[in-house]
Amino acid sequence: MDESHSRAHEKWQIAVPSRASGRTIQYLLKAERRILESISARTPLLEILNEIGSALDCQIANIASLISLPSRDTGESATNDMNAALFGLYTFCSASLVGVNHELLGSLKVYCGTPQSPSLEEFQLIEQAGCLAAIAIEHDVEAGRHASLRVLENPPMRGRVLEWPISTG
Repeated sequence: MDESHSRAHEKWQIAVPSRASGRTIQYLLKAERRILESISARTPLLEILNEIGSALDCQIANIASLISLPSRDTGESATNDMNAALFGLYTFCSASLVGVNHELLGSLKVYCGTPQSPSLEEFQLIEQAGCLAAIAIEHDVEAGRHASLRVLENPPMRGRVLEWPISTG
């Protein structure tokens, strides 16, 4: 087999999506639609955030995600990380949830059982979950159900901040 035939074959394989990716896309679209419907139906915020986390956990194998609202307790994030470590979990990825006015709305932390970094596809799924969570939180704040979030005087942020985990060994 010559080199040009091999390159043409590789090109063909990349261009044609597998059946599994089609099912994955359909699942993601259905999950996203369900979450957006929940937001517009004014489903309680914690229920929506749980649904977002569950959808993310289903799409990326062997992870556990945690969406947190802002807290006056500056050590809460460190406490969550220490608790995760007690259960043998490592930080997979961390994202700040930022609103349209560049206000910090919360955070999304993803933990896994082995020290590793997310692939590009996994990173995109995490980013999408973060966007949905930010929309849900902002919608909830605008509806006046969590007006206390505004009282926390969240510092302005410049866009979404996604942090790649630091290797722990």
